[in-house]
Amino acid sequence: MKLLAERRGPGERTRRVVVKARIVRLKRGSKSADAHLRYLQRDGTDREGERGRLYGSGTDAVDGREFVERGREDRHQFRFIVAPEDGDRLSDLRAFTRDVMTQMETDLGTRLDWVAVDHFNTGHPHSHVVIRGKDETDKDLIVAQDYITDGVRLRAQELATLELGPETDLELRTKLRSEISAERFTRIDRTMVSEAKESVLDLRPEAGQVRADFDRTLRIGRLRTLARYGLATESEPGVWRLSENLEPTLRDLGERGDIIKAINRALKERGEERALESYSLHGEEATTHVVGRVIDKRLTDELGERLGFVIDGIDGRVHHVALSAQAMASAAEEASIGSIVEIAPAPTGPRPADRNIAHVARGTGDYRPSAHRAIAEAGNVRVPGSDYGAYVESHVRRLEALRRAGIVERIDADHWRVPADFETRAVDYDAQRRGRMTLRLLSNLDLEAQIDANGATWLDRELTSPNRTPIVRAGFGAEVSRAMERRKEALIDKGHARRAPDGVIRAPGDLVTRLERQEIERVGKSMTAEKHAPFKMKGEGERVSGVFTGTTNLVSGKYAVIENAYEFTLVPWRPAMDERLGRQISGVIRDAGVSWDFTRARGLGIGM
Repeated sequence: MKLLAERRGPGERTRRVVVKARIVRLKRGSKSADAHLRYLQRDGTDREGERGRLYGSGTDAVDGREFVERGREDRHQFRFIVAPEDGDRLSDLRAFTRDVMTQMETDLGTRLDWVAVDHFNTGHPHSHVVIRGKDETDKDLIVAQDYITDGVRLRAQELATLELGPETDLELRTKLRSEISAERFTRIDRTMVSEAKESVLDLRPEAGQVRADFDRTLRIGRLRTLARYGLATESEPGVWRLSENLEPTLRDLGERGDIIKAINRALKERGEERALESYSLHGEEATTHVVGRVIDKRLTDELGERLGFVIDGIDGRVHHVALSAQAMASAAEEASIGSIVEIAPAPTGPRPADRNIAHVARGTGDYRPSAHRAIAEAGNVRVPGSDYGAYVESHVRRLEALRRAGIVERIDADHWRVPADFETRAVDYDAQRRGRMTLRLLSNLDLEAQIDANGATWLDRELTSPNRTPIVRAGFGAEVSRAMERRKEALIDKGHARRAPDGVIRAPGDLVTRLERQEIERVGKSMTAEKHAPFKMKGEGERVSGVFTGTTNLVSGKYAVIENAYEFTLVPWRPAMDERLGRQISGVIRDAGVSWDFTRARGLGIGM
């Protein structure tokens, strides 16, 4: 394949286009591809600041769900980011991307099933392209690594140069001059690293390093910038030693700069400004509990699934955290802009259930549910409500999860083989799945919507909690303090609280429970016409049995709809239920949720 870039004369320069690519292996049943595509269409990414719009080769409106469904059985998909350095000067970025894809089809000799979305929410307009892993004959699409690495980039550069003309000396000088003080890994750095011998760069004329004045000025200027960061030292005039950590340090600085820009943009969109000292960048590990409002979320690796959240905390600080790929799908779906969340360090050490299993299996390596129940019934274990069956079943559900991870072995229904290092391996398994922090959705309503809401809000839970989260009266913390006072007045107006003669506002101890039940009953009754069945409110200790048909978002939280031939009910939803959608489930209402009791013929149990 003879590329135009290779045919240009020595005095002509093609336009620079950055192309990032990734081949993503798709796991059967995984929803990560759905979440990735939905996130690319998030609000605030198009030229007008509206929601990003998917397009394809022949249409400006693509249904993302249909695209994902077509590729549901694909083994892999290709993800590209195409970012022309002069993208803001292109007449139509969408047309440019289509031209790149048409050229790819010509080069690969097959039509491609692809969708794209253009993003204008950063300093450089760019396009995200997702290509199915099938060719036009429905066979696995195979693309040579060198074409992915260089071919697409060179083709894109040809097209950008064709539209804008070759890059002029003045344009190149301006771009390179801006790199002298940049807090990131630049083209100048890359050139100097490649020329250095054993980390030493000799710019003396007698060493043969005779360069044009501008070229030498760039290097000297950049080296002085690096020296301020401790990344370069001049051992003698014209001789510089580059730090071995130069590239990773500058890449980290670049990532930090991108995060700070994202925080600043999020605050600016809300008409706010904070001191840089109030920013807390946690990376992928939280060391303390933080409660706050989500003001931005973005893919920190936009080809992958690492999701960054900007959280305006009630502690007066603005936090940035990055969630692992395992946590992304759930978090991206549930925690929208304006919602209230909590981030916390991931639990360390074995779970109580793991300690119990290890204790029962100690000495023999055999865990028997019947033996565990006998121990519990003998009074050696405190079991809530004396429900020994549910207690032992919760341990069996944990073993089922660990069996799928290859940690334990099921011999039969009453016999499990547990390894000697069971607790250690269980802790490692949890750490890999959870990452180094957890994110929990506290309310999907923004603060203003909670003040007059008819249901149990996060504000209500905080107001009635004996362990209320400390609030700093600055930033979002000040907003929360004012909202709490307004919520108290709203509760009085609705008859849920009263003002005592001494001026103190008093509410019943079970306020949150009452608000939850009232909302569930009200919403449930409003759904009877749609369901063509009566709604039945379930209380603690009652059994729930039916088909899990969907979910509904209430003020009090997210609830699952369970239907049978006679009635339907609403119960608290948990992420693990989604794999049971459309299937029969059965369980018992408990104070802390629902204790599900699935037979193995119907599927594995889940802990609520």
